[in-house]
Amino acid sequence: MTKPSLPELLHAAVDAVGGVERPGQVTMATAVADAIDDGSHLLVQAGTGTGKSLGYLVPALAHGERVVVATATLALQRQLVERDLPRTVDALHPQLRRRPQFAMLKGRSNYLCLHRLHEGVPQDEEDGLFDPFEAAAPTSKLGQDLLRMRDWADETETGDRDDLTPGVSDRAWAQVSVSSRECLGASKCAYGAECFAEAARERAKLADVVVTNHALLAIDAIEGAPVLPQHEVLIVDEAHELVSRVTGVATGELTPGQVNRAVRRAAKLVNEKTADELQTAAEGFERLMELALPGRLEKIPEDLGYALTALRDAARNVISALGSTRDKSVQDEDAVRKQALASVETIHGVAERIVNGSEYDVVWYERHDRFGASLRVAPLSVSGLLREKLFAERSVVLTSATLKLGGDFNGVGASLGLAPEGTEGDDLPVWKGLDVGSPFDYPKQGILYVARHLATPGREGSRGDMMDELSELMEAAGGRTLGLFSSMRAAQAAAEELRGRLDLPILLQGEDTLGELIKKFSGDPETCLFGTLSLWQGVDVPGPNCQLVVMDRIPFPRPDDPLMSARQKAVEEGGGNGFMAVAATHAALLMAQGAGRLVRATGDRGVVAVLDPRLATARYGSYLKASLPDFWYTTDRNQVRRSLSAIDAAAKADGR
Repeated sequence: MTKPSLPELLHAAVDAVGGVERPGQVTMATAVADAIDDGSHLLVQAGTGTGKSLGYLVPALAHGERVVVATATLALQRQLVERDLPRTVDALHPQLRRRPQFAMLKGRSNYLCLHRLHEGVPQDEEDGLFDPFEAAAPTSKLGQDLLRMRDWADETETGDRDDLTPGVSDRAWAQVSVSSRECLGASKCAYGAECFAEAARERAKLADVVVTNHALLAIDAIEGAPVLPQHEVLIVDEAHELVSRVTGVATGELTPGQVNRAVRRAAKLVNEKTADELQTAAEGFERLMELALPGRLEKIPEDLGYALTALRDAARNVISALGSTRDKSVQDEDAVRKQALASVETIHGVAERIVNGSEYDVVWYERHDRFGASLRVAPLSVSGLLREKLFAERSVVLTSATLKLGGDFNGVGASLGLAPEGTEGDDLPVWKGLDVGSPFDYPKQGILYVARHLATPGREGSRGDMMDELSELMEAAGGRTLGLFSSMRAAQAAAEELRGRLDLPILLQGEDTLGELIKKFSGDPETCLFGTLSLWQGVDVPGPNCQLVVMDRIPFPRPDDPLMSARQKAVEEGGGNGFMAVAATHAALLMAQGAGRLVRATGDRGVVAVLDPRLATARYGSYLKASLPDFWYTTDRNQVRRSLSAIDAAAKADGR
């Protein structure tokens, strides 16, 4: 039997999911197959509606070697495992004459821990163990959630938190889950044979396609101990998110609360002198943190250096002592010890990292109204790590609707550790960028309107002219507005002001769960939704209920963001343009994602309005505009009002 061609396989898969074959999807599938065959790397931009999931799944399944697919969002993981993969495997089975297996794999803390569930949580304050099911009143929300999870444990096949509906709070989940550091290990645990996390790992070892998340991919790269099974092909979907997710995993944090918890956990398991040493170091650290002012620490102050050295040394002594002493009076001592060890090792690791002071790290203080002060350390760049760990010994395909910024892939490529496209060298990964376009006719379906007449937004203060403009645009659109704001404060101020001015329902992020807000927004044409970062990327509302997407200003990073400003400065010291490489790239990515909320289907029409004149007047404006979909462009406010009114009237005439 001859081997089926890629177009035949793609056609069968598209039919199976009830989709429409797009030219961009065919181009993408061919390029992915070529990259896999010759072991090279591919950055592929595939606009909304291209059908990019099948564009990479079909060639990956046809190749026959194990593939890892890493995504940023839970929604896409679910779509792949529950819809795209089952249908695609069924469709390709007759032609491939095999049935590829697939599995989902996440970090250990995403799975219910049966040991925690049945034996309880090692308690910080009292001897022995604390049973949350006894302590939490059955009438309380926590008590009800815990009892529900106990029942769920008997029914669930996966133990995966995301399969529990309705979900539970982080506090409730913490009572029934463990981190990888706290886990006793399957061989030492009484419940090892039934462990959900171990079962997920076993399924992944047998699967042809393993679906995971960016965080687990980062842990696999950073920690050296492989958590993902061996694979020949890595596909990173939503790849525009990868650098920030890897940075998050590589960031260390110390807080007084976290240090005090570690002290309490260790105190019962080590001798008094060792425990007192850690307690004293913790008190010194806490006193310093009470005075901490937010901002970057270019040099570690002497008093902080002393406090961290004391913390590191005391933590090291506790770790040594924990390994040798046994206390028969402590119930389930192995679990108590493992939790204490995990807490103290984290503190030792972060304190040592900051004391050692690498030029490749950025250290800063942060202060939260609710959580107090924290000390954080993050890598100045993750590009070297990604170049070394991501692109070695496997073919990598990175895809997203937004990878091409300012007209090329080199900006995103540089953040991933890739030299400019076409550069040759012994240690340089070979890659190419491909934009397969979009099935949408952007110039006919959308307008990009820049409110050139408005005042340039300042750092703080009310923007009366912007509120007037926003109010008029929303009125012309008859609602149907998604407001994307650069800060929560700005979103709240706009919601408060416009609720008083307009007879339109305005929803605000934070007033309900994101899922509920989006459901209400998509269900009523007059309803508007205002919010910040997660809305720039997480809203998919095709149809007439989202016909106006407003950005209050260009979303540059805050000038006082320690990590972004350090990265900008490092580029400048290397002779580059720090503003363009860091701030403008960050803004372009977010704006491209935000503008992508408007046109989600071939019948969608509408306006993306940017209420920041700098997009029209500043030199970097052309770079930002080149990163956005190719909408029809105007600065004519009257034209836009007329267009919005006409779009609203057409939707109403259709009864929508």
